[in-house]
Amino acid sequence: MLAATAERPFSSPDFLFEIKWDGVRAIAYVGDTLTLMSRNGRDFAAQFPELAELKELAPGTVLDGEIVVMRQKKPDMQSLLSRLQVQGGPVKDAPPVTYIVFDILERGGQPLIDQPYTVRREILRSAVREGPHVIISEPVETRGIEYYRAAIGQGLEGIMAKRKDSRYEPGVRSGAWLKVRAELTCDCIIAGYTRGQGGRSTTLGALLLALYDDGDAGNRGSPGTAHNLVYIGKVGSGFSEGDLVHFRELFALYPANTPTLPEVRGEGPVVWLRPELVCEIAYQQVTRNRRLRIPRFRRLRVDRRPEDCRTSQLEVHPVVAVAVQRTGAAGRTGRKKAIPPDRTRDDEGPGSDGTVPAERPAPGSRHGPPVMKPAKGHVPAPASPEPVSPEPALPRPPVPRPTERYREKRNFSVTPEPKGADTMTAPTFVIQEHHARHLHYDFRLERDGVLKSWAVPKGVPEAPGPKHLAVAVEDHPLDYATFEGTIPEGEYGAGTVSVWDTGTYATKHWDEKKIEVVLHGKRLSGHYVLVRLIRAGKNDWLIFRAGAG
Repeated sequence: MLAATAERPFSSPDFLFEIKWDGVRAIAYVGDTLTLMSRNGRDFAAQFPELAELKELAPGTVLDGEIVVMRQKKPDMQSLLSRLQVQGGPVKDAPPVTYIVFDILERGGQPLIDQPYTVRREILRSAVREGPHVIISEPVETRGIEYYRAAIGQGLEGIMAKRKDSRYEPGVRSGAWLKVRAELTCDCIIAGYTRGQGGRSTTLGALLLALYDDGDAGNRGSPGTAHNLVYIGKVGSGFSEGDLVHFRELFALYPANTPTLPEVRGEGPVVWLRPELVCEIAYQQVTRNRRLRIPRFRRLRVDRRPEDCRTSQLEVHPVVAVAVQRTGAAGRTGRKKAIPPDRTRDDEGPGSDGTVPAERPAPGSRHGPPVMKPAKGHVPAPASPEPVSPEPALPRPPVPRPTERYREKRNFSVTPEPKGADTMTAPTFVIQEHHARHLHYDFRLERDGVLKSWAVPKGVPEAPGPKHLAVAVEDHPLDYATFEGTIPEGEYGAGTVSVWDTGTYATKHWDEKKIEVVLHGKRLSGHYVLVRLIRAGKNDWLIFRAGAG
């Protein structure tokens, strides 16, 4: 069973909420032998011998769960990938894995998939014991918004929302299960790549991405046929140096004799690949012509089948939050009232007076603060969230974009830089490495319809302590956040630009003298401060990372 994407965090007494773990999904067939089957049909049992304890802990069951490696209280996908790339079991000192069980599909030969989720949860707790490498995911009742904030605050990727009455539908992407993430992601087919320039001249510039179109059943081929493959854009950021070296070796094994996406034009010379490799891409939104906006490479997915990479992943399911039944100060019980999707309340969950929903917990779930139960030191527990000011992760209306100074400095018939485009739907930051006359880094924050921008000669500090000069420059258009390329000689800022880091951010404070934000990027995450140096000049600021935030 696959999850659809929720358009925003929500609370509802009809759902249970769980942590979304950043690992590899696997169905465990537990009998005299153990099979751990990934979504692309690969058996991981030999890869992770520590999970053989399932034969003692959950005999005669079929389970659904996630394999993760925990480091510093968070899932570490890179460590998990290192385990996946080793054949014949773990090497010495390899990080151990944990299997987090969240569903049961069969017990003692009896199928359970037609039972409601709450009933399956109750059976799961009686059928499975926990061990050093096996734990049971514990959902939280009703309070999805609060739980989401707690998860994101601890650096986790998001939560899952599952209808209490949902049956298990194998292979179906259903709105009964919803993933709620700080950023949207989808699994994409790598159709080819463009040649790199400048610092990437020996590797690649961008990956060309594709999905199988499962929109109109009357006009599409069977999944896995070339004429059914559609282009959804390219991604040129998010790669580590190790990724680029690995790609060069990997892509040599998948050459295509003909263009994989014949309809693609204007992307320059392309090296086409057979549509057999899958990667996970993070993005901010999907444009009207079905292109990923602000895409970022996250990782290769060796556990995904290309034929499962379909356009249905891009669908966003609206949610209708439900006001939680509360007991007033005089003892009266309030009525439940539906709230339209565009008026979802940020205070759902515990009331401002400290009251909690007056509803009986479903089997296998818990009321109370949204925390995950620690198990044998393997799995972190997001702490009960402190009161915070609402940071609505909702689309904002278009606003005028004051980028005239930016446009005045550029000749767009010569430079490949963007002129400007539609508004984005989430607060975004980007750090671009700019090899001009002198190497510097450009720090940009999306605000009021533009990218507020600073040139940082020494780069944005990665740890608390150093304070670096940041010179405010003209506002840039939003689509500059994905710009990578070479600005021609004679043009303003001539040189090579590449994305060093990108992600989303939350605002803690913003005025003309001081800006405080919390970054959620691939390289940088934490509390950052910009302070204006009033005596030095109106454009001079200091940027530094604050404490352990």
